[in-house]
Amino acid sequence: MEEEKIRIEKDSIGEKAVPQEAYYGIHALRAKENFSVCSEMPHRELIWAMAMVKKACAWANWKLDILDEQKAKAIIEACSELAEGNLDSHIIVPALSGGAGTSFNMNINEVIANKALEVLGFEKARYEVINPIEDVNMNQSTNDVFPTAVKVAVVRLLRELSQEVAVLQGELQKKEKEFSKVLKIGRTEMQDAVPVTVGQEFSAWAEALARDWWRINKAEERVRQVNLGGTAVGSGLNCPKAYIEIAIEKLRELTRLPVAKAENLFESTQNTDTFSEVSGFLKTLAVDLIKIASDLRFLSSGPLGGIGEIMLPPVQVGSSIMPGKVNPVIPEMVTQIGIKVIASDMAVSYACSLGNLELNPFLPLIAHELIGSLKTLKETCKVFGERCINGITVDIDRCRKLLDRSCGIITAFSPYLGYETCAEIYKEAVKTGKKVEDILVEKGLFTKEQIEKITSIEELTTPGFAGIKYLKDHLT
Repeated sequence: MEEEKIRIEKDSIGEKAVPQEAYYGIHALRAKENFSVCSEMPHRELIWAMAMVKKACAWANWKLDILDEQKAKAIIEACSELAEGNLDSHIIVPALSGGAGTSFNMNINEVIANKALEVLGFEKARYEVINPIEDVNMNQSTNDVFPTAVKVAVVRLLRELSQEVAVLQGELQKKEKEFSKVLKIGRTEMQDAVPVTVGQEFSAWAEALARDWWRINKAEERVRQVNLGGTAVGSGLNCPKAYIEIAIEKLRELTRLPVAKAENLFESTQNTDTFSEVSGFLKTLAVDLIKIASDLRFLSSGPLGGIGEIMLPPVQVGSSIMPGKVNPVIPEMVTQIGIKVIASDMAVSYACSLGNLELNPFLPLIAHELIGSLKTLKETCKVFGERCINGITVDIDRCRKLLDRSCGIITAFSPYLGYETCAEIYKEAVKTGKKVEDILVEKGLFTKEQIEKITSIEELTTPGFAGIKYLKDHLT
């Protein structure tokens, strides 16, 4: 077996053997060992965003004649390779690390430097030619580039999530229209209430998602303000003033996202409340998705021993012992994702509250949980719409049967008969199993024609007294 070739790298602590073919260096290797308790790696979106930030910074340094053109072009090419995912296997620092993201930043710097050296025809670790800190990290601090990268990744994912929420809302609206004439019994506190249409139930879910879409879009306004150029604490120490505008303008161009310089770099460096705000919006979306998924599971229960008013599309066999059983697996998956997002929001909120003075050292956790929630919610909305909502059908006969068996329709007659009289008729219907309408006819309180007027879909499911325009003289 061929022995692995190594190179020796040095830092202020000492020396360490690094695999010769590795683009990472001593700083990343130490971090990997120190933070080995975490098996999760940084999200691809964060690596992409960091590559874009480094590329913009190299461009700014080049344009200010601070960074040699040949070095700058090599670094920029290396950043492009990293952004495209070609060097991901060399990002070895776990997602959760100490140092407010310093280890991740050093890992990125080393990978870019060694790739840039390769571009220029040098062996890896020839740091006297291109240095990870002096050249790749020029005019930067972890404390400004890492938060900036997190915000770039978050804004990009917010936009992608917004699109998926809009599509899911559209699927619900299609069903709202499709089922607008299907009357069924409404339910409050799991008990029979007054009639609604199946379409109206879908309209309520669609409206909730419309608010989620609005929140997600509004969240971008504050997240897009970055502290790039603030360096360690927001003062911009060791960073030319002209560099800030050039770097941010280039970052906008590279990412096609509306990032802008924060008005107060000190504030933007130390506070993370904008991440907590976004996380809160994601939690609210998760709450709405769980509510919708739970309602769908309830309404599709059975199909014969439960409610069974709607049918979810069968996507897989449901049991290893019960032949023919099909479970509501997509709503169940959506519910579990929602619970996970709610839990992540707790982690983000708590981490955001623990910032100290000029910096929040727990940004790696904030970034990982927030980006993870954005990614999973985006995919969840897509799957929910495509593999569940889109294929929902309604059992019209079942809806009618349950409506006829229910006594909730008596509420439509209370303006004509009074609350107490209707309550007695309700109890009689429950006890005898007779339809409310039949009892009303038997008692001579209404004719069949009058009952048909009162119980039409339009009259029962719109504001006002049902049938009032036909039966004004019957009002109590």
